[in-house]
Amino acid sequence: MSETFVIAQGGGPTAVINQTLAGAVLEVRKRYPGARVLGARHGVRGIRDGNFVDLSVLSEQQLRLIAATPSAALGSTRDKPDAAYCETILKGLRQAGTTAFIYIGGNDTAGTQQILTEAAGKDIAFVHAPKTIDNDLVESDHTPGFISAAEFIAGAFVSIDLDFRALPGIYVGIVMGRHAGFLTTAAAAWKQDDGSAPHLVYVPERAFSAKRFIEDVREAQSRHGRCIVAMSEGVSGEDGRAVVENLVPPDRLERDAHGNIRLSGGELGMAIEQLLRDGLPGARARVDTFGYLPRGNISTINATDAREAFEAGTFSVEAAARGGGSVALQYIDGITSPQLVPLTSVAGKTQHLPSDFLLPDSNQISAACRSYFDRLLPKQFAVADPLI
Repeated sequence: MSETFVIAQGGGPTAVINQTLAGAVLEVRKRYPGARVLGARHGVRGIRDGNFVDLSVLSEQQLRLIAATPSAALGSTRDKPDAAYCETILKGLRQAGTTAFIYIGGNDTAGTQQILTEAAGKDIAFVHAPKTIDNDLVESDHTPGFISAAEFIAGAFVSIDLDFRALPGIYVGIVMGRHAGFLTTAAAAWKQDDGSAPHLVYVPERAFSAKRFIEDVREAQSRHGRCIVAMSEGVSGEDGRAVVENLVPPDRLERDAHGNIRLSGGELGMAIEQLLRDGLPGARARVDTFGYLPRGNISTINATDAREAFEAGTFSVEAAARGGGSVALQYIDGITSPQLVPLTSVAGKTQHLPSDFLLPDSNQISAACRSYFDRLLPKQFAVADPLI
């Protein structure tokens, strides 16, 4: 029987998700000459609706150009299929004659593949290929998409620090990350010295107190003459609820189709601005919400990230030959390489920031976190001391 691979992309786009797509397509051609490779438009919706693009006819030059372009070339979706939806997907896969389905995405995508695996039997291989700027996939040292986004954040906070050295004040940058603080801690990846930004780091893994926040900002401003803060959009209060729920009136909160509070808007930023106005009246303060800017920035596509994403796509075809599973980037004996792990190990699970990545008595990164970023994101810039 001839091979038919279906590939789809799910969740938020990244700077290198198309590298994974291209790596998979080119590897299928290499291993299975004459095989069909179909791309499902907008994730599993494309499979449900029979909306495919034939990737088999694209030249290698076209695929390489797509690979080097940010965002999801096939389109994406936030759909989180239940068992009934997965039956529809399975029907669409069988109608297309699918022998392997590679779904590129995060832990929800792995969850979809797990449901499909249990429903399908052995006639289709289901593979989850990793993607997320949140870096929160269990079994992975880091994820394709994270390094490029982290580079954007690291560079942004060096630049902001230079700005606020010249015109001192308070700055809060709100960074994507609902449950994990990896991307927010990347703000300190290129920290020049103890006096450099960010002076404070707030992540979902550590309870946020509005009172303590104001005290921390006041102390940092007194010590450094300015205060630069990196804050995750998903920071939670001591009651376990997202801070935005505690600071923003219920009628102003937006929720997605799954009932999750939308964290990517500006409500948290406005609430933090109000906290600063009330707690530090008269202070020069600015709050920015980074939003989608870091996740697919064409000017910060990290070469290592791009290569590893391509290798993850290549390996996903090997994973299909082994019967399916989840592809994880693991760091073993000084080398990062893709490995096959069970879908059950990844599906629906979240890898949180290790507890030793933050200092126990302050909202700053530890030596362990600094070492992690020294490996993934070596410093790129030498910064002069100010003349003031």
